[in-house]
Amino acid sequence: MNAPVVAVTGMAFEAKIVRGRGVDVVFAARADWLERALSDAIARGCSGIISFGTAGGLAPDLEPGELIVAESVCGPFGELHTDAAWSARIVDAFAGTPVERIMRRGRMAGVAAPVKSGAEKRSLHSSTGALAVDMESHIAGAIATARGLPFAVCRAIVDPAWRTLPPAATAGLRDDGTTAIRPILRELLRDPSQLGALLRLASDARAARATLVQARHALGTARALAFA
Repeated sequence: MNAPVVAVTGMAFEAKIVRGRGVDVVFAARADWLERALSDAIARGCSGIISFGTAGGLAPDLEPGELIVAESVCGPFGELHTDAAWSARIVDAFAGTPVERIMRRGRMAGVAAPVKSGAEKRSLHSSTGALAVDMESHIAGAIATARGLPFAVCRAIVDPAWRTLPPAATAGLRDDGTTAIRPILRELLRDPSQLGALLRLASDARAARATLVQARHALGTARALAFA
């Protein structure tokens, strides 16, 4: 039996979408927890590592729900290139599907803390040329590179470059990648003016989730998450 591909995500809902036959999944919001979980998964057997989930938009023309198949990830560990052949298989898997018209190739940025404001996103885009940003791809890429494993990135835009995230958006995120409702409600009670921005983010998140579900179906159908 072939070793599974390991999918790396930051949040539980992303893990639920990508999990399936031949795909092991690790997720956590805390970097050290994610690194440990990924190392344990590799020890069980791994044929490749894919960073899968949502990302913040940096390029100003990217809309919520658009998909990035990364050519490289720049961040704390320098620039890490994805596997060209595997990335091409992923792109080919979307041919003739709804994902094809909303997919982009390019660079991702990896960061250790959320990039929340429009100004921060503009600055990061200017300094890196990256299309989007997340907190997991650079970790997945560094470990894959160190272990000599193929590495790929497939991420859907959740908050576009012009959107500033309200504090309530990240208030409920637990270290393990699950979400708690009470901290979000407390933040809204403290500052009810955040509600409009939070509702817009929820709409953006639905678009990103729909794209991830479509992408996962296409990848499974094309067996693009497996190595013969």
